[in-house]
Amino acid sequence: MTLKRSFAPVVDARTRVLVLGSLPGDASLAQGQYYAHRQNRFWHLIGDVIGEALPGMEYEARLQALLEHRVGLWDVIEKAKREGSLDSRIRDHAPNDLAALVAGLPDLAAVAFNGGTAAKIGIHALAETRLSLDLIRLPSSSPAYAAVPYADKLRAWEALRQWLRE
Repeated sequence: MTLKRSFAPVVDARTRVLVLGSLPGDASLAQGQYYAHRQNRFWHLIGDVIGEALPGMEYEARLQALLEHRVGLWDVIEKAKREGSLDSRIRDHAPNDLAALVAGLPDLAAVAFNGGTAAKIGIHALAETRLSLDLIRLPSSSPAYAAVPYADKLRAWEALRQWLRE
């Protein structure tokens, strides 16, 4: 099995909502970009939430738009063995230090998990922080989770707006 690693977090001191995935897939790792698989709906979903046409932007502009809207991005897994891109194939994972990251974000109000694997690992990792953060489970943006229509996913993701308005 191949050892795969996550990217650096995309956050700043103004981050209000942190969206956590599990571990970048092969397309993302090959391009060095979060959510690079063309069928992954992440950039569409978060773009609709913040009112920006993110899929049409260059990658660096997407990241800047997230930060301008006070949205951060990272993964719950630092490294793991995995063949392919499915979360179900993740083995021997080492978690990212979520507690240290969230402790350093003074405006953080909510942590959202992009899919079940991210939620399972992330909620466990944050359980002992004793920070008063809202933890939100979101339906996965992954093309492997295509059984849920986009409109249904978007309804769930739109809940993030309440923390971005404050």
